[in-house]
Amino acid sequence: MAKGMYLEHYLDSIEGLPCELQRNFSLMGDLDNRTEEKKAEISELASEYIGNVRNMPSEERVQHLKKIENAYGKCKEYSDDKVQLAMQIYEMVDKHIRRLDADLARFENDLQEKLDSGSPDSSDEKQSRKDKNVKDKKGSNGRDKKGSDQDSPKQKKIKTGSNISESLLAMHPSDVLDMPVDPNEPTYCLCSQVSYGEMIGCDNSDCPIEWFHFACVGLATKPKGKWYCPRCTQDMRKK
Repeated sequence: MAKGMYLEHYLDSIEGLPCELQRNFSLMGDLDNRTEEKKAEISELASEYIGNVRNMPSEERVQHLKKIENAYGKCKEYSDDKVQLAMQIYEMVDKHIRRLDADLARFENDLQEKLDSGSPDSSDEKQSRKDKNVKDKKGSNGRDKKGSDQDSPKQKKIKTGSNISESLLAMHPSDVLDMPVDPNEPTYCLCSQVSYGEMIGCDNSDCPIEWFHFACVGLATKPKGKWYCPRCTQDMRKK
């Protein structure tokens, strides 16, 4: 999708946002005015009660206090409504921000694909490199007995998704999952998604998953020593 199409679709999606925000802000202003009126009413009722409480019969005292209580209840209702409106405003804006982040990620991915397709390499050479990368991923965790020391799981390598640009590495996983994915690309990790960002391999040679995204297993940096995925760790504890 061209850059202009991304921009056009996004502008169409936010066309009604200013009116929605203005409406909610107006409602919040109206609630503020109502609350101020109730506060003035409460102050007046309280002054009246304090000034005449000694001369009031017990039944009238109860009624007067009930009026004050009802006024406070209205103030609380107005405050709750205002909080709900504020939450709606936040969710509306946040939804469009997330949409913009996802569109930017898709656009960068499309741009990277165009740059890759415009390279002088032939399609056979690209396919050969892709097959080699897949083999390296599978062999790098010690499953290929003939592999070099660099492929040993002892060295705890980190890999980066080959089809995502480096500028996307800092993205949240939920943003990457929104991006279009080749159905033929292999999946990894507990989330069963394609390779992206920083990943780590499980040191259990029999691990059925092999590779995991940092965020999915709660990692921020590469751990020292051997590392086992949550499933393998749980299986080892049972033994």
